[in-house]
Amino acid sequence: MSESRPRDTTTRALTLALLVAFVCGLLVSAVAVGLRPLQRANVEAERIAQLQLVLNALSAIGRVQSIDGLEQRMVELASGRFDDSIDATRFNSERAAASSATGTAIPSELDLAGLKRRALHAQVYLVRDAAGRIELIILPVSGRGYQSTLHAWLVMDGDTRTVRALKFYQHGETPGVGARIEEPAWEARWRGLRAFDDAGVLRIGVRAAGSGYSEDAAYQVDGISGATRTTQGVDGMLRFWLGEFGYAALLQRIREEQY
Repeated sequence: MSESRPRDTTTRALTLALLVAFVCGLLVSAVAVGLRPLQRANVEAERIAQLQLVLNALSAIGRVQSIDGLEQRMVELASGRFDDSIDATRFNSERAAASSATGTAIPSELDLAGLKRRALHAQVYLVRDAAGRIELIILPVSGRGYQSTLHAWLVMDGDTRTVRALKFYQHGETPGVGARIEEPAWEARWRGLRAFDDAGVLRIGVRAAGSGYSEDAAYQVDGISGATRTTQGVDGMLRFWLGEFGYAALLQRIREEQY
């Protein structure tokens, strides 16, 4: 009789623990489901806030001033084709890149942005003129800086060759040094810069601070003194996303007026 009591006590304790774990699991699941609409709303609010930064930059050059003027599209990067089967409001590029089903490894020789992986799709925005022709192309770009991953909006002219704006909205670079990439004066240097030459060769980049004039001056901006590695990251980021493993196929389709 005395020997059975410890076993009974242990059984009851294990049963109670399992019951508590089960109930807690149900509560966590219920809370997660209940919060899902709020999470989606927060993601959408963050997206709008990020876009507003680039819209502010565009308003300074007399272009689109309202999110209502943007055409949101999902694009398959490999082909440059729009893919309306994907819900853009639920798309998260980082999660998509991490998944083997929705992302892909970047060949090391092409990984100028230091990302290792990218999503198969990207969420882009277009601005059309009154005749329906694409006037502006707003592209999300990212890449490794010195201390963090840089996130920015790159706005290309409808000619697909000219930069209209570059606006950083998230990074963790050193305040007063690498963080100067988000200063309006440095971002303004990208405005009107040609990314490709007449032969279609990608030449955009950042040259060493104080290096003076070169034949690439029409395609490059001066770096930031003391922030060499950060600005090298910006250089690699732009060259990657405008290259063959980035938006090259999309830009080619726009150039050929397929959209």
